[in-house]
Amino acid sequence: MSAALAGLGHPHAPLWLDVAARTAQEAADALGVALGQIAKSIVFRRAEDDAVVLVVTSGDRRVDEHKVAAQAGALRRADAGFVKAGTGFAIGGVAPLGHATPPGRTLFTLIDRELFRFDEIWAAAGHPNGVFRVTPAQLQQLTGAPVADVVLA
Repeated sequence: MSAALAGLGHPHAPLWLDVAARTAQEAADALGVALGQIAKSIVFRRAEDDAVVLVVTSGDRRVDEHKVAAQAGALRRADAGFVKAGTGFAIGGVAPLGHATPPGRTLFTLIDRELFRFDEIWAAAGHPNGVFRVTPAQLQQLTGAPVADVVLA
C-alpha cells in the first residue's frame, strides 16, 4: 500500500497500529478520532456480472443497499473469499485503492458523501493494523470514484 500511495503522489505513508482494527470502532479507538472519521470499506457482489462493488463509507453510518443498487445494479452479499479474490485484501483491512482485481472482474467504487463532514479521515491500508490519513477530497481524487448518497437516512 505504501508504494500505491506514493505512486499516486499521496503525501502520507500508512501508519502501523499497535492493535488490529478490524472494525471502524476499533480503528477510531486506536487513533483517538471520531468514529465517522474512519473510512470503512464495504464490499458487495454485483448480481449481473460478479463485479466487485466497493462502498467507502463513514464509520458512523450504515450503507443503504437500495441506494447503492440504484447506482451499481442489483447486489448480492460478498463472502470473505469473494472479497479477498476481488480486492486482494481480507475483510478488516480492505483499502479503498490499490486493489488486485483479477482479469475479467471489474471494480465499481462509490465514496460516501458523509465523509466530507470531516477535514481528515483514516482508511484501511490493506491490513487490519494498517491505516492511512487522507482528506475526503484526496480520497476521491486517488480513487477516481464518484461521491454519492449511499447511507441510510
